[in-house]
Amino acid sequence: MSEEERDLVQEVRVELEEIDASDLSEHSARFEVLHEKLQESLKSIDNL
Repeated sequence: MSEEERDLVQEVRVELEEIDASDLSEHSARFEVLHEKLQESLKSIDNL
C-alpha cells in the first residue's frame, strides 16, 4: 500500500468516526460527501 493510499484510508477512518459522533440529521449529507471523495479516489486509481 502506498503512502497516498494509507493517507486516504486514515482520512476515511477519521471521517467515519466524526460522522458517527455527529448528529444523526447530518449523517446523510456527510456520507454523500465521503462517497464522492471515495469515487474520485477510485477514478484516479483506475485512470478514468
